[in-house]
Parts: sequence; C-alpha cells; structure tokens
Amino acid sequence: MSISVLVAYATTYSSTQEVAGAVAATLRQNGLTVDLRHMPDVLSLEGYDAVVLGTAIYMFRLHKDARRFLARHSHALTMQRVAVFALGPFHDDPKEWDAARSHLDKGLAKFPWLVPIDKRVFGGRFDPAKLRFPYTLMPALRRMPASDIRDWNAIRTWASDLAGRLQPALA
Repeated sequence: MSISVLVAYATTYSSTQEVAGAVAATLRQNGLTVDLRHMPDVLSLEGYDAVVLGTAIYMFRLHKDARRFLARHSHALTMQRVAVFALGPFHDDPKEWDAARSHLDKGLAKFPWLVPIDKRVFGGRFDPAKLRFPYTLMPALRRMPASDIRDWNAIRTWASDLAGRLQPALA
C-alpha cells in the first residue's frame, strides 16, 4: 500500500510552487502517491497519510496563505505527519540564512500544536521586475539585483530523505 502525501504550497511569485513541484516529483520517484496543491485550494486533508507544507517567507513572516492554511486545518494537522520547507534568503549570506531560519521558527511557534517531523529552509528567488504592490513602493527592493539561489540538488536530497522517513518500515 502506497503512502498518500499532500504537498501544499503558498506562493506569490511561483518560486515556492516550483520547489514544491520538485519535492512532489522526488516523493513520487520514491514510491509515494502525491497530490500537489496550492494551499488556498485545499479543502480537506482527509485521505492523506502525510502533509508537506511549502511556504515563502515574506517581510519576516510566513506567507499569508500558509498562516491561513495552518489555522484552517489545525485539527487535521495534529493527526498527520507534517514536514515544512520555506524559501527565504535571496543571497548566500550566513546572516540571511540565520534570519530565514529564525523567521520560520517564529512563524511556526504561533502554531504550538504543530510538531513537524522535519523543517528546512532553502534559498529563494527574487526578481524585482515581478514585484507587486505594496512591494513596488519600496525603492530598496526595486534596486536589488535579481537572484536565484535555490539549490535543486539539496531540495531533491531533502525530499528523498523525507520519502524514506514517510515509508513504512519493511517487515
């Protein structure tokens, strides 16, 4: 019997969706049954054995769709194996990585009932040409150079390791 996993993502600029797609594909390659869904479109967690949540960190907070998802599905998530990943830093700077991990921890601390089996921060993508309101009002953001520090090997390795943790032990 295959383990059924929901990979749900919160995204504004599609970067987290792309990473969630890579996570879902890797889980499938490791024998799991996977649904990939945008968090606002998830009405129920019924039928899933595990949930992987992917979110971006915007302005020092979890994406608003992730916060809403966690609040809406709190009861069901307490009965699930849950893993969380977040996209954070735009530059490969240790201070940015530390800040992103801290923001993820602070964001998840608002949901003390949630005890993920794993959580990970990956590098993000930033393109000032795609900024939307209200971020277009911030000159410093508009002047930042485009960057993409998503490490696809690290993402796939994490998802592969996670698949092993979600598979039942072979008797």
